Amino acid sequence: MSNDEFRAAMSRLAAGVVLVTAQEPPLDPDDPMAPAGEDVGMTATAFLSVSLDPPLVMVSLRTGSRMDDLLAEQPLWAVSVLTESQRHIAGRFAMKGRISDRLLFEDIPCTRGRESGAPLVGGALAALECRTEQTVAAGDHTLVIGRVLTAELPGADGGPLLYFRGRYRQLG
Repeated sequence: MSNDEFRAAMSRLAAGVVLVTAQEPPLDPDDPMAPAGEDVGMTATAFLSVSLDPPLVMVSLRTGSRMDDLLAEQPLWAVSVLTESQRHIAGRFAMKGRISDRLLFEDIPCTRGRESGAPLVGGALAALECRTEQTVAAGDHTLVIGRVLTAELPGADGGPLLYFRGRYRQLG
């Protein structure tokens, strides 16, 4: 089986779209005046619930990606479940060769997670804050299993943003 055959088969599986976010640690953790680290975000479609007791979720990250490197040193992160009207956010954080994360977050309404400090997208269907419990090397990806620390339902209208056959879609 070729990579193209595998990719084509998996593109037939519809997936929800989330924005995974984290905040880099301060540049100098011993200096209270040091600037805070930058917010980092990435679009993911390989995200799922793992366990109810304890509450665990899992996200798959490309090994060596900025988020993979960050979560190797920063155990706190967040997930915003995107709505069909937030396609522009998913596209922006999925771009290859993109601009700095600071600019990507610039005009997106966000709040700070009280546990993680990570940005939570305003108007998302759900927002979760997590602490990494375990990582598993899986081929060219790292599976990050996180304990859910907080879960909020901001009350957004609309349906979920989906990814199917290589494109963002909506229900209906």
